Amino acid sequence: MSLPAPSADALAASHALQHRIAADIAQHEGAISFASFMEQALYAPDLGYYSGGAAKLGKDGDFTTAPEMSPLFGAAVAHVAAAIIAQSAPRILEFGAGTGKLARDILTELAALGIAVESYAIVELSGELRARQQEALRDFPQVTWLDGFPERFDGVIVGNEVLDAMPVDLVTKTADGWRALDVTIADGRFAHVPTALTTAQGEQLARQIPDANELPEGYVTELHGTACGFMGSVGALLAGGRGAAILLDYGFPGHEFYHPDRSTGTLMCHYRHHAHDDPFYLPGLQDITAHVDFTAAALAAQDAGADVLAYMNQAAFLLAAGIGDLLLRTDPADSQRYLPQANAVHKLLSPAEMGELFKVLIVGKDVALPPALADADRAHRL
Repeated sequence: MSLPAPSADALAASHALQHRIAADIAQHEGAISFASFMEQALYAPDLGYYSGGAAKLGKDGDFTTAPEMSPLFGAAVAHVAAAIIAQSAPRILEFGAGTGKLARDILTELAALGIAVESYAIVELSGELRARQQEALRDFPQVTWLDGFPERFDGVIVGNEVLDAMPVDLVTKTADGWRALDVTIADGRFAHVPTALTTAQGEQLARQIPDANELPEGYVTELHGTACGFMGSVGALLAGGRGAAILLDYGFPGHEFYHPDRSTGTLMCHYRHHAHDDPFYLPGLQDITAHVDFTAAALAAQDAGADVLAYMNQAAFLLAAGIGDLLLRTDPADSQRYLPQANAVHKLLSPAEMGELFKVLIVGKDVALPPALADADRAHRL
């Protein structure tokens, strides 16, 4: 692959992580699950992609998220949050807050609406991103950082591009049935090796893909056990309180995710704004993601006691949240200020950009969504 060369320090860190993963493989009789490999590549202390010190987001990082593109994204989310807060509590919990820009934009817009947020808690696994968040949010004393789920919560939960970064298992359909694509070492390199499914993997396969046996031989896809576990925890948290969670990410409902033509899965890697499909390239220096199975995510939250309030594409969500009116706060005659914002909004809404691929799932308990959002709901497609 023609990708930018890493610095000597970055390469040394990747080599250290590779040795750590290789030692783990040796301790597990020559193979580990792909989920274990992915978890270490992303979250191993000091060396994983999200736990290391390299910049992740923006022009100096590996990818750009919607909040980085326009403050209107966060402002639109804030208007939905305001409706939920009015029925629950002035508290927000964000998972994976990136650079902190989404939190800043949400808090700024809510303040403009006259809503004083009592607490804004962030759960962030990346030390580098937490440091950036603390700098970006230093003027907001209500922001705190947590290391895990609170015991109880009332208010709004936000997760932008969180589910896609959770470890997945890879599985493939063979002549002998479904097998896990575990990770071994062959000729001095990480490589896939088919192994029997564990009991947990078999149960996850049955839950996620009811028609798994109808898929063709050679089909490869992902099992989202970690993401479903997370959504179960979110659902249980909401079931014990009053509020809603807004999850924004790229993915599909189950009947589209496991289409026979999507036979190579959705796993993708991002390195210096280059996308490719080799998860074994420089572990620790690149992001590894998989598209979200929104049907499985919704069912996990529902099984834990939450209600599925809405599901739609990002364009429908942002339009229902009023992003068009927010854009018109800037005078179109002021082209120097208006055009960059209009271009960013176009990317957020366009089916050819982020408007269709990105979806929004809202789950909650004892709250109702604003009428415009309720009208845009397409949860029947799950």
